[in-house]
Amino acid sequence: MNMSLVEKFMTIFNYIGSSFLAIELFILCLLSFLILIVNIKRKNRFANYIIVVMYLSFIGILFISLPSYVVYSVDIFIKKVMQYIYFPSTIVYFFIIIFSSFILFYSIFSNKLSVFKKVFNYIVFNFMFFFSTSFVAVVTYNKLDVSIVEELYKNDLVLSIVQISNLLLFGWFILTLFYWLFIFFKNKFD
Repeated sequence: MNMSLVEKFMTIFNYIGSSFLAIELFILCLLSFLILIVNIKRKNRFANYIIVVMYLSFIGILFISLPSYVVYSVDIFIKKVMQYIYFPSTIVYFFIIIFSSFILFYSIFSNKLSVFKKVFNYIVFNFMFFFSTSFVAVVTYNKLDVSIVEELYKNDLVLSIVQISNLLLFGWFILTLFYWLFIFFKNKFD
């Protein structure tokens, strides 16, 4: 549907004014926003815990009241994540490459990272650079149209490059998450 930006905002405001649930949600979000803003100066941990409990309670209520929809939504989310890992659009793939370049540059100039983490990042993101330049070279050499995803992924080499590079990035993300959790708990309990 072609709606202007003003019409989209008016649709949302009409929804907020016409639904009791929307009014409750809006007040809940506004209240939590105000508590968080006031709490910036007071730095009261109790208020932070109240907000976290409030949000988790709301999510819990959604899980309890709409279990079939929650399961369906999680299932669709996992399928879409796997689709983007295995068959991302070229725009998503190029954003992945930009993200990888940013992390590589951060690793080069950061004094906060350990030597192990820097070496790990260098290895992963140099492979990512190899895969991304190979992707461009193969697409150019084979005269593939990057706007047609089906055409790209019919080429086995392009498909392999994209899937391996995304698997590498996903592995990097998981290992980095565990690395930061290890550092956090090590500092907390030492």
